[in-house]
This record gives sequence, C-alpha cells and structure tokens, in this order.
Amino acid sequence: MEYIVTMTTHVPAGTPEEDVENIRAREALRARELADEGHLLRLWRPPLQPGEWRTVGLFAAADDTDLEKALASMPLRVWRTDEATPLGAHPNDPASASVPGRQLGLHEFLSTFTVTVPASVPKQAVEKTRTREAVRAHELAKEGHLLRLWTLPGESRALGLWRAQDAAEMQTILQSLPLAQWMTVEVTPLSAHPNDPGTSPT
Repeated sequence: MEYIVTMTTHVPAGTPEEDVENIRAREALRARELADEGHLLRLWRPPLQPGEWRTVGLFAAADDTDLEKALASMPLRVWRTDEATPLGAHPNDPASASVPGRQLGLHEFLSTFTVTVPASVPKQAVEKTRTREAVRAHELAKEGHLLRLWTLPGESRALGLWRAQDAAEMQTILQSLPLAQWMTVEVTPLSAHPNDPGTSPT
C-alpha cells in the first residue's frame, strides 16, 4: 500500500542547536535507509509559515502497522506528529509501478479532487465524461504533467501528483480535465526536500 504522510515537527524551546543538527543528520541517514528498503518513495516541503516545520512524504508499506514501524524509526519522531492517509489504486494512474523523481526546471504539485455530479445529469453523460477524463489523463501523463493518481478515503475523492512550469500552468492543466466542471480542487505547491529519494533529475 501507498500512503501520503504529513509530518509536523515541533522542536522544544531551549533545545540546543547542536542537538537539533545531530537529529537532522541522523534523520537524513535514516531517510536514505528507508528509501533503500522501499518504504520512503518521495519527500517534499509544502508552503510553510514562519517558524513552521512540515514535510509531506510518500511512503510504501505492507499495512498501517508496517508504516507506523517505519515512521517510528525516524529520529525526528521524538518531536514530530504524523498524519497518514492510505492511498488506493486509481484506474487513471499513469505510473502505478514507479514514482518519478524530480525534474529540473519543473515544479511539482499535489492536488486533492472531490467530484460532485449534480443529480440532474444523465448517467450516460457522466459515463461519457469519465471516459474523456481517462483519455485526458493519459495525454497529460504522456506529456509528463501527470505523474501519479490515487483514490482517497471517502466518496469520489482522488489525489494527484503533477509537474508544471508554474502555478498558472497547473491551473490551465486542471481546467482542461473533462470532470473539472464537477470538481472541487485543492492544489498544494511542493518544493524540494534535502532528503527526497527522488532528487536526481530524470
């Protein structure tokens, strides 16, 4: 199974900087080990407020217990709280076998989709639109924009991992989706994390 994990760290006031740097160094080493073991797939930094310390990670684990074991083994866990969301297979996922690394010159984004189809829309029209959505997803994957797509817990919810030149291009891409007329979308821009296993350009 794959999981998206939001990791929030609060360093206790008065902690010596030397201790913080020591744990950061151990965290980097453990992240590399978890990547080698196939548990840690990607790491990003979401937009942060001053003084905020958060990371978003994509993990693979056999189950919730296996994931917790991996997260608990990370040195920063002593100061960190983790919020894990299980990810399900999506029929339009273009790369279920791999997670591409970061590409130079392009930015990555996570998008959360919620699809709400009005009751007045005929079923045939919905199915036709979903078919067009699958075709468009394939096109965007071929163009290198859509990297991964998962289902989220809850009805008609999905999570996408994308690449685009900037936020404006990301919005243009999302608006090109046939289901956009029925979608509520939340986009999170991602920046590079020093411990990301996917930092080498592809």
